[in-house]
Amino acid sequence: MKIDEKLQPILDEVIRRNAGEVEFHQAVREVLESLGRVVAKHPSYADNALIERICEPERQIIFRVPWTDDRGQVRINRGFRVQFNSALGPYKGGIRFHPSVNAGIIKFLGFEQTFKNALTGMPIGGGKGGSDFNPRGCSDGEIMRFCQSFMTELHRHIGEYTDVPAGDIGVGGREIGYMFGQYKRLTNRYEAGVLTGKALFYGGSRARREATGYGATYFVQRMLETRGDGFAGKKVIVSGSGNVAIYTMEKVIQFGGVVVACSDSNGYVVDESGVDLDLVKEIKEVRRERISEYARLKGAGSHYIPGGCVWDTPADVAMPSATQNELTGKDARTLIKNGVIAVGEGANMPSTPDAVRLFQEAGVLFAPGKAANAGGVATSALEMQQNASRDSWTFEQTERRLARIMSDIHDQCAGTAEEYGAPGDYVLGANVAGFVRVAEAMNALGVI
Repeated sequence: MKIDEKLQPILDEVIRRNAGEVEFHQAVREVLESLGRVVAKHPSYADNALIERICEPERQIIFRVPWTDDRGQVRINRGFRVQFNSALGPYKGGIRFHPSVNAGIIKFLGFEQTFKNALTGMPIGGGKGGSDFNPRGCSDGEIMRFCQSFMTELHRHIGEYTDVPAGDIGVGGREIGYMFGQYKRLTNRYEAGVLTGKALFYGGSRARREATGYGATYFVQRMLETRGDGFAGKKVIVSGSGNVAIYTMEKVIQFGGVVVACSDSNGYVVDESGVDLDLVKEIKEVRRERISEYARLKGAGSHYIPGGCVWDTPADVAMPSATQNELTGKDARTLIKNGVIAVGEGANMPSTPDAVRLFQEAGVLFAPGKAANAGGVATSALEMQQNASRDSWTFEQTERRLARIMSDIHDQCAGTAEEYGAPGDYVLGANVAGFVRVAEAMNALGVI
């Protein structure tokens, strides 16, 4: 899609000011491509450098994270927190520990988070953080010492009314616990609402672990229903085998779908009879081993392909749930050739622009991550509500709220696309609906 000539200078300036940050450029371009129709209908959104302000983080924090490994050697990593936009509420977004983390990736994630959070309808702004620390192969003691050092700096910049981080890739309940403990130690406050993704016994929310995967599946189910269809009887590929992928698979199976393949960074497994989810959970959540173990333990009927591409597996629905730009134009052509009818992004921006364009041109239902994977942050906001009221909801209560939120997000995206003359374009619908909510709040607050 071509960017409106009024908006092209904004993208040019973003690229100039953020040289080399290609993921951030990609995320901004995708949103600006959707805004031409909005500015044409509501010219006031171009006033007072509103769009330029939305593309510039309110605050970027980069810091050193020194820690000591089990051999007594001091190690150094770099920490980040990008507080992107607080027009709707305190900054909210996960912390990612992965060697690929850099300023550009955190900035792209924070930008996406701003619109994703807006779509939930909850009073939360957008932010993101992380470190280039690699937790793989580290002992519990090493991870604890790293998390404590990371929080020693981060605690100065967060709070339940300022910035509320959560988990992301490489950051689960264990890491959140270590960081919360250090925050409590440094501040002398039991401020449960400062972090989400906590364990149940100290302020966590039921269904938070499942929320992103469940939410993406609810969104795609609702999308399929617009064509009188659903997951029942469909073959499904889910990339990844971490938290998002596991609970996407769980909800797909509950909806009657058959998950035929999943993956990790080393390769993928195919099981035409349906992936044994209990075995995947045992391998990934208990043993913390590679997905190659699945084929060894399952035996007949399953096989492991080292390297390779999980998208080569024929399926009706694809759920990219691993990381950004994992699904390319080449992969999209393969999926389309093999008859895919719907794609739901469980990860953040997992499809390249070429892939998105090909899916849309082929009439494949496409659910963009900023809408489809909003279930995680929505449930984090529900955790914040429970912390603020000193309350705890049942799993069923929380999942009902999640299902309602995801249905509302779907309908909001579909309705907005229809309103702006692009029926069925969930990318445009998500971008425009999120943008309008943030823009209205920013206008109300004045030029700040």
